[in-house]
Amino acid sequence: MTPAGEPLEETGAFAASLALAAGIEGTVERVDEHHRKQSHEVREYQRLKSLLDDFGHQMPPVSRKQLEEQVEALEEPWAAYQRQMLRVTVRVRLDNGFVLDDAPEEAFASA
Repeated sequence: MTPAGEPLEETGAFAASLALAAGIEGTVERVDEHHRKQSHEVREYQRLKSLLDDFGHQMPPVSRKQLEEQVEALEEPWAAYQRQMLRVTVRVRLDNGFVLDDAPEEAFASA
């Protein structure tokens, strides 16, 4: 059995049921962002891009050009990684003392 609020599939769908009195309020205590696992290409893009941004202006033109080409070759995996859905969960303490932890942000309406 899947715990309440846990994704049922990779689609990010979730199922939960909680009956509360009308008008109950709470406080968001924590927001967690869960990034998908980074591929080797994504980590390499970040490393090379940082190197280019920080030291590219000091590099010899041939070395800088080579680094720019390496970064450009990894831009597609980087863009794909950025398009992936970021999973965000929250911990909410309701005024009645009930705590919802690791609940998907989609389950809540902002005030």
